Parts: sequence; structure tokens; C-alpha cells
Amino acid sequence: MHNADIMDARSRQLLEMFDAESRAGATDSALYLASLGPPDELRPIAEELVARGWLRRGDAPGSYARTEDGRLALAGPLDVTLYTRPGCHLCAEAKQQIAPLLRGAGARLREINIDEDAVLRERYNVDVPVIFLGARKVAKHRVDLGQFRRQLEDAKR
Repeated sequence: MHNADIMDARSRQLLEMFDAESRAGATDSALYLASLGPPDELRPIAEELVARGWLRRGDAPGSYARTEDGRLALAGPLDVTLYTRPGCHLCAEAKQQIAPLLRGAGARLREINIDEDAVLRERYNVDVPVIFLGARKVAKHRVDLGQFRRQLEDAKR
């Protein structure tokens, strides 16, 4: 096994630990490495993830928070992310259109308000709604339902 393969597996494991901590009730967006495992072992992995943009350093020393890009890196093939903002009629329309397709495919929808994250607001400000299927952007502004249906079917395989 190559070093890159080990780093990828360990990186994924560290990112998944953020999910486990949040499910266990951690409310702080930044987690301390010490709460996830031996800090000396995890720090190089965390710093690699910071370089990739999947984590960011927290305000306190030794703390990190997962970025939206880090969450997308873990997205499964039927995880659908809808980037939206309050009052966006195109966003509401897109959600209404894709909802039956998501139910039929057994897909999971996660809505993200871009106005709550400065990076996402800058990235998607004039493009909402933006839809990701897994880690891949599949639509913005309007949804081609035929194409989206095919993409969901492909993701189920």
C-alpha cells in the first residue's frame, strides 16, 4: 500500500470522526484533536486536510472544524446537497421538483443555507440553487429533471 493510500484512508477516518462527535452531541463546530485520538498522530493528517480545504483550524489551539468541502468529500452516491438561501423562489421550485425523485431513489437531501457560510456565499451567491449528487455538482439555477433522474439511477448502481 502506498503512503498516499494510507493518508487517504486515515484522512477519511479523521473526517468521519467529526460526524461521530457531532452525532454524540458535540455542539461546538470546532473539535479538539485530543477528543478524537492522540493529537501527535492526528495533527499531520489534520494539517493535510486543512491544505486540501476539508478542515479549517479552529480559534483555539489544537482545534479544527470540518468545512463544507470536507463534508462533500464524504458524501455517498445518493447524498443530495441543495445549496439555497431564504426567499429564493428558484430554490423552492428545485426542491419541489426533485423531492419525488429523491424519495423514489432512496436519496437523502441536505439543504445548506449559503448565507450562513461566507465561503459558500461567495462561491454560490448568484448561482443558487446549486445541487450536488454525492461530491459532484449536477445542476445550478434550474434542474433538468430527465437528466437528474438519469443521474440518480446511475448513482444507485
